[in-house]
Amino acid sequence: MTRLYENEILHPFAGLDASALIEARARQRGDHPMLIWAPFEGPVEVWSYARFHDEVTRVAGGLAARGIKAGDRVLVHLENCPETLIARFAVAWLGAVAVISNALLAGPELAQVAPPLGVRGAITQPKLAQRVAEHCAGLEWIAVTATDGGAAPEPGTIPAKAESFAALFGKPMPRRAPDPSAPAMILFTTGSTARPKAVLWTHANILWGGKVGALEQGLSADDIYQVHLPLFHVVGFTWSLIPAYYAGATILLQPRFSVSRFWPTALAHRATVASHAGTDGFLREHEVPAHQFRQWLFARHDPERDAFFRLNGVAGWGMTEMIIPAIASDGSLGQKLHSIGRAYPGYEVRIEREDGSLVAPGETGHLLIGARRGVAIFQEYVDNPKAMAEAFDARGYFHTGDRVVLSEDGWITFADRVKDMIKVGGEGVSASEVEAALMAAGGVREAAVVGRADKTYGEVAVAYVVLAGGNETAEIARLLDHCRANLAKFKVPREIVAVSELPKIGNNKINRPALRELVKVQNDARA
Repeated sequence: MTRLYENEILHPFAGLDASALIEARARQRGDHPMLIWAPFEGPVEVWSYARFHDEVTRVAGGLAARGIKAGDRVLVHLENCPETLIARFAVAWLGAVAVISNALLAGPELAQVAPPLGVRGAITQPKLAQRVAEHCAGLEWIAVTATDGGAAPEPGTIPAKAESFAALFGKPMPRRAPDPSAPAMILFTTGSTARPKAVLWTHANILWGGKVGALEQGLSADDIYQVHLPLFHVVGFTWSLIPAYYAGATILLQPRFSVSRFWPTALAHRATVASHAGTDGFLREHEVPAHQFRQWLFARHDPERDAFFRLNGVAGWGMTEMIIPAIASDGSLGQKLHSIGRAYPGYEVRIEREDGSLVAPGETGHLLIGARRGVAIFQEYVDNPKAMAEAFDARGYFHTGDRVVLSEDGWITFADRVKDMIKVGGEGVSASEVEAALMAAGGVREAAVVGRADKTYGEVAVAYVVLAGGNETAEIARLLDHCRANLAKFKVPREIVAVSELPKIGNNKINRPALRELVKVQNDARA
């Protein structure tokens, strides 16, 4: 029986689930290109909406033949590729839950996230198969794709007991009665200060990401959305791919971001929309060709950047828990410089002082988000009641851990993460403020600022920078002079260290805990 009501209220996606969406788009847009797979090696391949529907139902049938049933969990450990989409939605089609892990995880990290969730089987790719087999105890079976992003597998990389992904294709499985509140997928938080938390999304969360995400970005069926960000993170998946699918558009999928391949792929397939998570910075170093892009999604509004790329930029802020940006800009309105947007309908935004009172315009405060659980915000942290209790306040608002600034006219600007504040002699120093000063000096590709223990001040700021070129000693001296001229004395980095690259944790996010550990090791060595 189809479930229509939840807590005696008609569910906003009553009678629907992710499988119903797949079936509807196959019926409405059957021959239209749904996915253009543009691997770095091998030929381009196209999936129509009808072909995608057919392969999802057949893999669902193959999973059912292997004993996977509603409520079971299946690990999907893949880089960007068509199989990751087919696998995720095939698992959801039969009522099971796809556990979507970061393909960059080391073996011990994978062992921390997958086995505790009781996954029964795993779908992965050749170069990751041995790692999955060795670190995911209790798996009943492993299915392995034919290639790694278009490249043939290296000999001896596939475990002897593994089967091919192609072997999962079975008899098409009929669609189940839809339940929008049923669990669909588990993703993981990207923080690295502790073990990543398992974030449970319902089918309604997926539908919300599609419907509302498409509205946020103004997507249409004529769009071609270029997706180069990893699909195991929200920006690539529910900020980009899922809204494009809901709109009936075409998804142009790449294995990952590549400076040399971004523009040729975009031009060859006449891409119109894309999302960036810092990747646009690498493209700023190259000439912008004549293109068909009308819009890119960024973390903040920057008209100078938009003019450089000759397109409209929209901004958004969100987390894995939020599904899509809970704060978003509107390209049809006059946007505020460097803002992340405005509170988006469906989300209640509070910006609080330390005592819980609301900030006044111009003040910086803690960002809290209220939304309907299992629809506009995640359902729960799996098997983690302590994390749930810490995440929500007594009124049901979610503590984001971010601090933002509210303007007079309602626009919101990101300030910093709470854990990124540095206490220098009792004064709070925003890491992002110091980073912005370093970037404004020019000649810096990336910058990250963390705290270092200090006997006199408690903490001092230390900056790590990736320089664009020039003499390293002279550049560091120039950057220090710039900081002294533009920042209060207690905010100036005690030391600036040039590095070839900054450690990342996925989606181009800086791994600050790794930098803090590096600072600690260096500090201990000096003691």
